[in-house]
Amino acid sequence: MLAKLLVEYLKPHWRLLVGVVLFQLIQVAATLYLPTLNAAIIDQGVITGDTSYILSVGGWMLVLTIAQIIAAVIAVYFGAKAAMGLGRDLRAAVFTQVGMFSEREVAKFGAPSLITRSTNDVQQVQMLVLTGSTLMVAAPLLSIGGVIMAVQQDLELSWIIAVSVPVLLVAILLLVSRMVPLFRKMQVRIDEINRVLREQLTGIRVIRAFVRERVETERFGDANDAVTDSALRTGRLMALMFPTVMIVLNASGVAVIWFGAFRIDAGSMQVGTLIAFLSYLMQILMAVMMATFMVVMIPRASVSADRITEVLETESSVKPPLNPIRETNGTGSVELINVGFSYPNAESPVLAGISFVAKPGQTTAIIGSTGSGKSTLINLLPRLFDATAGEVLFDGVNVKELAPEVLWSQIGLIPQKPFLFSGTVRSNMQYGKPDATDEEIWRALEIAQAVDFVSNMEGGLDAEISQGGTNVSGGQRQRLAIARALVKQPQLFIFDDSFSALDLKTDAALRRALKNNTGNATVVMVAQRVSTIMDADQILVIEDGRIVDRGTHSQLLETSETYREIVASQLSAEEAA
Repeated sequence: MLAKLLVEYLKPHWRLLVGVVLFQLIQVAATLYLPTLNAAIIDQGVITGDTSYILSVGGWMLVLTIAQIIAAVIAVYFGAKAAMGLGRDLRAAVFTQVGMFSEREVAKFGAPSLITRSTNDVQQVQMLVLTGSTLMVAAPLLSIGGVIMAVQQDLELSWIIAVSVPVLLVAILLLVSRMVPLFRKMQVRIDEINRVLREQLTGIRVIRAFVRERVETERFGDANDAVTDSALRTGRLMALMFPTVMIVLNASGVAVIWFGAFRIDAGSMQVGTLIAFLSYLMQILMAVMMATFMVVMIPRASVSADRITEVLETESSVKPPLNPIRETNGTGSVELINVGFSYPNAESPVLAGISFVAKPGQTTAIIGSTGSGKSTLINLLPRLFDATAGEVLFDGVNVKELAPEVLWSQIGLIPQKPFLFSGTVRSNMQYGKPDATDEEIWRALEIAQAVDFVSNMEGGLDAEISQGGTNVSGGQRQRLAIARALVKQPQLFIFDDSFSALDLKTDAALRRALKNNTGNATVVMVAQRVSTIMDADQILVIEDGRIVDRGTHSQLLETSETYREIVASQLSAEEAA
């Protein structure tokens, strides 16, 4: 998976990678040639006392050193640019893919895991590319070139290389083989700590209300300790790696000097040759050590690549049509024909046999007990889920055949849990219509009964809204979410229990204003309160995923036992009438 991911996402950056290779070749060539020049200075200049030769060859060594430094800097720059580009493209790909997921896929992975995969996992792959692009040419060429140059210097001492390199490789591979499962476990535990932290930040008020700070601190501590344990275990293995490399490196250096001294004493080897051979041996082992940086990173990057690929290769259950319809008649009518919905591997369907028509200019209300399938039914209209049976029609066209952007552009959705984005009141109001004027925004706020509190906020439309809208109350958040949909002026309004946080007076005023200002738009409304839907043109009563009764408020009071029970639990006889 790692190789496939790298090949696919490094293609756009191939010019940078070519530059990395070229400048690393220059760096390696200079590095390999410097010890030979150094040996020549010692053997032919220092020993003979030829100052002019020393200066001449030393000048070339200075030029090569400068070239080596410049080439290394440029290679690292190009490699860093390629790595950052890959990270950018990967994050964009994961974000785009997650954006196409239905509620089913998001629930399958979980929000904390998706956050980790698009941040920490991408970073692991990015760091591998950064390190690899810097060393991918230098390490192997230094190793191979070092062996060739060392053999040319002295063949008899080459047995030291033949022993030290395999010993080093075996030691590294043994350590790395133990790291792979630990890295995989670490990523899973990072998912867990993200999940716990996200829950605690989101539910901080609940935690304080129930005085659960100590319990939640302990729960976070357990998740934190689990990550720490994995990090320490992998860290201990990594800590063993570098001493192992240094032991082999230093032992090899001692062996070269020991056995080389005997050869110099016997007159079969010169001092400069010994120093050059030692330099090449150090280059070989240092190249192997540099490669260990990559080897250490590969297991974790491989695990991260698998997790990223899993997201990228997961197809949304809500698939865009191959030949989408891009135009509708613009009325906003909705029709469901014998619709059913089942979750994968579920024993029974959530919805079954749902059929109704929601007409433009009318309000269709849906009511039922908790868990009866109301929200699931509502989510089928904007294709957050796809019906597993029957058809959902928008303007007479199956929503599965409509281009998603065409469908969504004509829907104003106010979810059960209203969410505001960090920014200002104005930026939130313009979310569905970026060119909305202040006049349009104030008009929508007036209908949503939000003018008073927005006017009193510091800055008015430019008042700051924190992430999620946590700096305004639940009722204010709901009214702003309703106003945001009104600014968009869609053909279909979907209210998913969007009045639950409002007091009865504000609820009634808002519904009156909506009725007078939604025009010919279709309104589909889920509600728990009977008072919210009493004036609806059509009320659907859902029980156990089926429509058991339908009609107006007065009709259902006469014909539906289920509806009468709901009304009796909320309203007095006079209020119901």
